[in-house]
Amino acid sequence: MPLQPLMTQIVGSYTKPHWLTRHQRMRAMDDSWWRPEAEVLQEAKEDAARLAIYEQERAGLDLLTDGEAQRPSYDRFFLSGLKGIDTARLETVDQMRSIEGARRSETGNEEFFALSRLKPVVAGEIGWSHPVSVGALRFLRATTTKPVKATVIGPLTLATQVADRFYGDAEVLALALARALNGEVRALEEAGADVIQIDEPSFHFDVSAARTYGVAALAQVVEGVTVPVIVHVCYGYALVVREKSASPTYPELLEVLSDAPISGMSIEYEQPGHGPDLLRHCGDKHVVLGLLNLGTEEAETADHVARRLDAAMRFVPAERLHPASDCGMWYLPRSVAYAKILALSAGARLVRADG
Repeated sequence: MPLQPLMTQIVGSYTKPHWLTRHQRMRAMDDSWWRPEAEVLQEAKEDAARLAIYEQERAGLDLLTDGEAQRPSYDRFFLSGLKGIDTARLETVDQMRSIEGARRSETGNEEFFALSRLKPVVAGEIGWSHPVSVGALRFLRATTTKPVKATVIGPLTLATQVADRFYGDAEVLALALARALNGEVRALEEAGADVIQIDEPSFHFDVSAARTYGVAALAQVVEGVTVPVIVHVCYGYALVVREKSASPTYPELLEVLSDAPISGMSIEYEQPGHGPDLLRHCGDKHVVLGLLNLGTEEAETADHVARRLDAAMRFVPAERLHPASDCGMWYLPRSVAYAKILALSAGARLVRADG
């Protein structure tokens, strides 16, 4: 399925209700993230996914996810499908991503950060063992008639979530993870994903790695894949980074992505306050543009979304421009999240109506 003009979507996650999850334990490697008892947990996950799908449909979004309701995290979740990683053996590793670690004392997320420092150990050769996200995609596919997007962690970002005691080289580790993740991506294509998104915030957090071997790693992940692939690069969760300003390295990273064998890029745009000049750096790729600021519980208006879209279209034509949220919607109250995606859909309709 080709990407359609102004195809509205969220990045990946939608509201994860507190009856389902303990938000501060998102980084836990055990099941303490989930609140329901084991015998009803799968039913609860599917009900949360149904809610996320229904609200996206009701708001009028064009490309749907399952809200990532059936996984505890966007990144560590994928470790369970890989060989060579001991998820029962955890080591404490200091956070290396300064953006994610910003303003800890102000966020009230001490438990989140403490769990983030506990990393599973790479103890042997990494390989793909089995799919971990295909079941959720099939559920999504069976629950809606709209086009669907599946999201997968990128290799540079997943490399930050392990303690390497086998390879001893960051590039070798990332490329090994990339080859393994290719199995997951191929399985998602086979299971019916219309679009696949690779989440790679480490392209922004580790600029040197992105420059040196980021494109090679992405090429490994998408080898043999024929559906459109989007790569998402962001500033980190608004939950833990309450204030963001436009990064001087962000334009360069978009230029790096413009050379990658992918269909497009998903960029954080609204909360950092980027202007349309940023889009000069996107080459001829599709651009999934974050127009919802998740650092505030105030919903945008349709007019605001439309004005931002109109300005962006001076640099990227509608055929390659797709209105979206910034990332990390999972912690927002449902009423806030829904109001925001409703404004996103309405703003896109205003732009379409203007021709």
